[in-house]
Amino acid sequence: MKSLFLIGGIGTLLVLLLICLFLFSESFVFFKTYGFFDFITGTEWKPGANPEIFGLLPLLAGTLIVTAGAIILAVPIGILSAIYIAELAGPKTADILKSAVELLAGIPSVVLGFCGMVLLVPRIQEFFDLTTGQTALAGSVILAVMALPTIISVSEDAISAVPAALKQGSLALGSNHWQTIRKVTVPAAFSGITAAVILGIGRAVGETMAVMMVTGNMAIIPGSDLFLSSVRTITATIALEMGEVAKGTEHYYALFTIGAVLFLITVGINRIAEAVKKKHNQGI
Repeated sequence: MKSLFLIGGIGTLLVLLLICLFLFSESFVFFKTYGFFDFITGTEWKPGANPEIFGLLPLLAGTLIVTAGAIILAVPIGILSAIYIAELAGPKTADILKSAVELLAGIPSVVLGFCGMVLLVPRIQEFFDLTTGQTALAGSVILAVMALPTIISVSEDAISAVPAALKQGSLALGSNHWQTIRKVTVPAAFSGITAAVILGIGRAVGETMAVMMVTGNMAIIPGSDLFLSSVRTITATIALEMGEVAKGTEHYYALFTIGAVLFLITVGINRIAEAVKKKHNQGI
């Protein structure tokens, strides 16, 4: 069994290594014909122009804005919901809420995107008096809904796993229930809650179909009205253009390059999470 587990671990690392090699090797081909600084500082993405223009900034801005909005909405709601389910709700209520969260997680992203187009987009357009409701705000709301099940489920498991002795000791020292949750339970479950947030962010960053349906897909850098502008994310760009591009062209390799950028963003998020957890553990 030890050898079997070792083979499984090595196989996982090998698959990850091969993906990285393929992704970055295709990206390096792009920079043989297109300037690196022109790419990372470019403010336009126009693959159909003559000459073709591949600027990262519009796609990166769209991705970060939509993801940031989803985090702002999903993280507080998700953590508070997990605390309620684990610590405050009665057994029957907790079971109903857990079932609802699991059902929400099972809804396909394309269905959520369709609901966003039909229900959310027209209301955003009407409420803010916009020419179109397909905005970064719509994408953020849909992604927040998609991230909630992950954040709630993992956070609730982490909170429920806190030893009862810690809670009982806090109550025995005179703390009330809310003080125990705030000062003992949540700090003790901080690592699990951090993991839940990172998994939720990963879901938001990597989502394609729902975002593509509600954000307007305009490859431009938003102005001062960040969340009320139409944007295009990196994932939506790959999904929209990869099926139409000819293999081996500069455009083809440019799509691999923005995929590599998305991979680096995910790695950066994981490193930040590890740093936060390490700092928290040192503080404890």
